[in-house]
Amino acid sequence: MSVLPALRNSDPRRRGSAFTLTELLVVIAIIAIIASLLLPALARAKARAQGSFCLNNTRQLTVAWMIYADEHNGLLAYNMGRSAHIPIAVPAFTGAPMADNWVNNVLNWELNPDNTNAAAVVETGLGPYTSKSAALYRCPSDNVLSEIQRNAGWQARVRSYSMNAMVGDAGSISATGVNAINPNYVQFFKVFSVPRPSDIFVFLDEHPDSIDDGYFLTRDVDSAPQWTDLPASYHDGGASFSFADGHSEHRRWHNASSKPPARARNIEVRPVLVTDGTQDLEWVLSRMSVERNPEVSSGPSSSH
Repeated sequence: MSVLPALRNSDPRRRGSAFTLTELLVVIAIIAIIASLLLPALARAKARAQGSFCLNNTRQLTVAWMIYADEHNGLLAYNMGRSAHIPIAVPAFTGAPMADNWVNNVLNWELNPDNTNAAAVVETGLGPYTSKSAALYRCPSDNVLSEIQRNAGWQARVRSYSMNAMVGDAGSISATGVNAINPNYVQFFKVFSVPRPSDIFVFLDEHPDSIDDGYFLTRDVDSAPQWTDLPASYHDGGASFSFADGHSEHRRWHNASSKPPARARNIEVRPVLVTDGTQDLEWVLSRMSVERNPEVSSGPSSSH
């Protein structure tokens, strides 16, 4: 009689070498719990990293803006809009071609090549001062596209940032030295005309369904408080801003009306009425410009 089967069955190492089904399920459950704990932390870390990249982009754009002014006798870069918020009564923009504007593209939710033409974005007034790096013009969190754009295989549009409408030469709309759309506030044409550079913003990331041209406008109106253009809220419910002194900062919004979801065709009616508090709107307005003395003109004294 062979004794091998008996020896094999009596070996304790053999009997304990395999997982039971219960043990395997317990291991899987533990892995799932660990993953559920780690994934939100990883998502937050990714969001923080993207927010840092966004802040850096606005800072680099402002450095380019400063160098431009330094090489143009203090004159600031052209900041001309092509947007639905320009009143019909205001004449069409004349003077400098849009190729001289700080940025030269108009965004929409169609298959317009302006949405993806990175080469055109950097062939502009500030392009030579950004080393023609198209990546500086887009927030890494901005991947919002319309359905037809996604179906066409697009990954993202090329620009997320706009310039404060009260900063720079706005063409014919500011030819008199006053911004015809926002006449009660100073239009800054020269770098040394900004009274408190640390308090006046230059660039911000704009809401994807608000951004079209490179001109960010919101006005202090006598009627109900309202956003003309809206800032973005990609980063912890806030936006990145850069200021005329060169620093950048993140501003988190407090009012729900300031942060509609980042989706294509999400804002049906503009201006957007503010119905839940004006804290955010007032913060932006107070950093766009200063009230104008009607007796003082701040218009440019020489051409670019």
